[in-house]
Amino acid sequence: MIIKDHFLTKEDFKIKETSITGIYKTHPVPENIGRYYESTDYISHYQDEKDLKHKLYKFLQGFNLNFKRNILAKELHKNANVLDYGFGAGEFLKYIEDDFTTFGYEPNQSAAEFALKKLSKTKIIKDLSSIENHSLDAITLWHVFEHIENQEDILNIFHSKLKSNGLLIIAVPNYTSYDAKKYREFWAAYDVPRHIYHFSKTGMHKLMNNEKWKIKYIKPLLLDAFYISMLSEKYKNSPLFWLKGFVFGAISNFKALKNDEFSSLIYIIEKK
Repeated sequence: MIIKDHFLTKEDFKIKETSITGIYKTHPVPENIGRYYESTDYISHYQDEKDLKHKLYKFLQGFNLNFKRNILAKELHKNANVLDYGFGAGEFLKYIEDDFTTFGYEPNQSAAEFALKKLSKTKIIKDLSSIENHSLDAITLWHVFEHIENQEDILNIFHSKLKSNGLLIIAVPNYTSYDAKKYREFWAAYDVPRHIYHFSKTGMHKLMNNEKWKIKYIKPLLLDAFYISMLSEKYKNSPLFWLKGFVFGAISNFKALKNDEFSSLIYIIEKK
C-alpha cells in the first residue's frame, strides 16, 4: 500500500510486510528522519493552553493517564522502578512519579527540556547504559515502539535492564481495526515515515511470545479510535471532520467489543 505523509511533507511511502507475518515496515526510511518531526503541531506542549481544543484534549488525556497508571498499580508495588521510554512532554511521568520511582528517556531534546520543568522526582536518563542491569520493574512505551527502527537491539537492551518477571508495556496502533480498514491510506495512525513499523495483534504475538518474552494480556486505548478517526477525516478534507470522526470512532470501538480489534492496543509483556 502507498501511504502519503498527510501530516507534513505530502511525500509518498510504501508499507511492506516484514519477515514476521502481521508486521509491516515503511519504505524507504529516510536517513534524515528527524526533519519529519519538525513541526510545532507534532508535540503537544507547543499548543496554546488557552485554546478550547487544547483544554478538551487535556481533559480527555487525564482519563488516559489514569487508565495507564492503573495498569502499573495493578502489577507493581509502590515505589517500583519504572522507566518511561520516549516520554515526550512528560505528562505520564508527572502523573505517576509520586507512586513509583521513575526514570525517563527522551531523544527529542526540545521535549525533554520542556518536560524537566514539570518533573520534580523523575531521573532523566541520557543513555540506557547508565541504568543498572536487572534493576527495573517495568518499562513503558506509549506510542513509541512504532517509531524505533532497531527494534531487536532495543528489545535486547530492555530485557537486560528488567528484573526477572519485569514488565514491558507497549502501546501501538492496530492496523486490523475497523477504523484502519475504513480509512485505508488516509488512516492517521500509519503516520509515515515517523511510524516505521505497523502492527497487528498477530504480528505482536509472533514478535513478543518467544524464549525471552510472554504477552500476559492486552488492553484497549478506547479514546484513540476517536482521535485517529477525526484526524483521518481531516486528512480526507471532510466537512465536520470532528463529528464524522466521533461517529466512526464510536463504531470502531463498538465493533471491537466483539473481536477485540481496537484502534490502539496496550500489550502487557512479561520478561521470562
